[in-house]
Amino acid sequence: MTKKNATIYDISKKLNVSVATVSRALNDNPRISQATKDLVIKTAKEMNYKQNNLAKALKSGETKNVGIIVPYINTNFFSSVIRGIEEELSLHGYHVIICQSHEDVLTEKKHLNTLLNAQVDGIFMSVSRTTIDTEHIQHILNTTNTPIIFFDRKKDIPGISTVTIDDYKGGYMATEHLIAEGYKNICHFAGDLNLEIYQNRLNGYKQALIDHKFQVKEENIISTGSSIDAGIEAIKTLWDSKSIPDAIFSASDFAALGACQELKKRKIKIPQEVAVIGFSNEPFTQFMELPMSSMDQTPLIMGNMAGQVFIDHIKDNSSGVSIEKKVVLAPQICVRKSSKRK
Repeated sequence: MTKKNATIYDISKKLNVSVATVSRALNDNPRISQATKDLVIKTAKEMNYKQNNLAKALKSGETKNVGIIVPYINTNFFSSVIRGIEEELSLHGYHVIICQSHEDVLTEKKHLNTLLNAQVDGIFMSVSRTTIDTEHIQHILNTTNTPIIFFDRKKDIPGISTVTIDDYKGGYMATEHLIAEGYKNICHFAGDLNLEIYQNRLNGYKQALIDHKFQVKEENIISTGSSIDAGIEAIKTLWDSKSIPDAIFSASDFAALGACQELKKRKIKIPQEVAVIGFSNEPFTQFMELPMSSMDQTPLIMGNMAGQVFIDHIKDNSSGVSIEKKVVLAPQICVRKSSKRK
C-alpha cells in the first residue's frame, strides 16, 4: 500500500499547534522559535510531508526554476555552459530545466511555450541555426515579464541581455597565429553563415589577412557545417578544385577534426604541409594523435556570467529598474602541434 503524504494539518494535529505555526516554521519565519522549527521539520520528515511547490510559487510569484535551450547538449561547449549556469544559480536556490532544439526553430518554439507554461523565472537561450525570424521570441518580451538571456548564439533584440565570446577577435587571432607561423595561403571553413558567430569569425579572418597585406580569396572561404563529415567534404572540395591551401582555420573544432582525418588519409603532413586550427577547444583537441590548436571560448565562465546577469536582472526588477547587459568575453588561443611550424 502506498504511503500517503502528510499535510500541514496532519502535522498541526500531531504536535497540537496551529496550522499557521506549522506553515511559518516550515518557511523559516523569524517569529517562530528555533526549537519549534526543529520540532516541526523533524515531524514533517517522519510523516513524509512534501511541500506543495506549486502553491508556494503562486504565493511568492517565483518557481525557482529556469529554462535553458541549446541546440545540443552532447558537446563540451554547451554542457560546460549549462554547468556554469547551474553552478551560479544553485547558490541562489534555482533549478534548471534543459531543452534541446536540435537546430530546429519549430522545436525551439515548442520548448519556449513549455517553459512559459511551467512558469519558469527566466530563460537562457542559444538560438538554433534555423532561427531566422525571431517573432516567437519578441512575443515573449511583449506579453510576459519572463527575462530571456542569450548566450553564444544570439539575435540582436532590444530588451534581451547577452553573454558572448568576441568571435571577431577569435577569428582574427587564429588567422594571425597562422600568418606568424609563416603560412601564406590560409583557407577558412566558415560554418553556417546564418549564425552571427560564424559571420564574426569570418570577418576576423578577413581583417587579419588584410592587415598583414594578404589577399582575401573567395575560393579560400568554404561554407561548411559544424560536423566531422563537413570537414572531410571541405578537404575533398579543395583538392578536387586544385585550390590547395597551406593552412586551414576552421570555425568549428569538429570540421577541423574532419579536415585532419582527410589530410592524414591523403598522406598530407600536418603542420609541415598544411596547418589546422579550430574553434571551441573541445576536449578531444588536446588528446588527438597530433594535438590540434583551437580557440578557447571559456564556456564555464560564459555560463557563470549568464547566471550572474540573470540574478542582476532579478535584483534590478525588484527595485523597479531594468538594465539590458551585453557581456563580451575574450577568447584564448591554445596553440598545439597542428599549427606550430616554427
